[in-house]
Amino acid sequence: MADQKASTSIEAVENGLAAQGYIASRQIATAVYLSQQIEKPILVEGPAGVGKTELAKAIAAWRGKKMIRLQCYEGLDEAKALYEWKYAKQLLYTQILKDKLGEVLGGAQTLHAALDQLHDFGDVFFSKDFVEPRPLLQALEQPGGCVLLIDEIDKSDAEFESLLLEILSDFQVTIPELGTVSAITPPTVILTSNSERDLGDALKRRCLHLHVGFPEQRLEERIVESRVPGISHTLRRQMVGFIHEIRSLDLKKLPSVSETIDWARVLVLLQASELDTEMVKDTLNVLLKYEADIEAAAPQITTFIAKAARSNVFG
Repeated sequence: MADQKASTSIEAVENGLAAQGYIASRQIATAVYLSQQIEKPILVEGPAGVGKTELAKAIAAWRGKKMIRLQCYEGLDEAKALYEWKYAKQLLYTQILKDKLGEVLGGAQTLHAALDQLHDFGDVFFSKDFVEPRPLLQALEQPGGCVLLIDEIDKSDAEFESLLLEILSDFQVTIPELGTVSAITPPTVILTSNSERDLGDALKRRCLHLHVGFPEQRLEERIVESRVPGISHTLRRQMVGFIHEIRSLDLKKLPSVSETIDWARVLVLLQASELDTEMVKDTLNVLLKYEADIEAAAPQITTFIAKAARSNVFG
């Protein structure tokens, strides 16, 4: 009975994401469902362009939540990711305090009394009024929760991962001057990685792992149908079949789902009804991003079109 309920809920995730234009595989829908149930981040790995970032956007749209994005890069630190002090405001406040020092001390008769009063007053310099929240802190402070996208975590330095551990484990962060800030409603956290470097075991232990690769042909056809509704059934099957043949080559960058969608839009714009050699040659630069890859694929175009056409008839 429990298995049946879980299966129904996973289908609800599939349908919810599909309503936002994201066609998810069973594996993706299961990971999203489990993440929601056990409040655990998802680490989504896979090649660029397969829909890792789009997954976070679709989850946010489906659940009606705000999406907060932290784009990672080399040299990213807590001042850009977590919080930053408003030093200019603190400086202005210091000048005001200097001008009103007599009022602040309130007629203290001894140095000890004056220092006590000044110490109590000084705490306001390190209050939330002087904190500029960055994406990680913003996500924890959302009263109704949010979707936190930590995009391309593999582009950040390894040291940055340690900053994330407390947030990913307990949905809280400790700020030395303020104490611990805990999320009222834990955010849904999606981390993406293009596997440019190996991530630390401590980070991986705190996440559900999800690998999103190139989709199988029928799923990719559904994705194209969802994103490019004007394309014909015949052309859709032919072009996806052709792309799957292209991915069998040893290329510098294989065409991803984003290139599939772009190519579908181009073919619809050119009013193509089916693939032909000249049109594929003219638009191959939409699929392949390196001249060496285009040159490697060019001799196979006629063969791959014929295979895709046969698949369209018999597949």
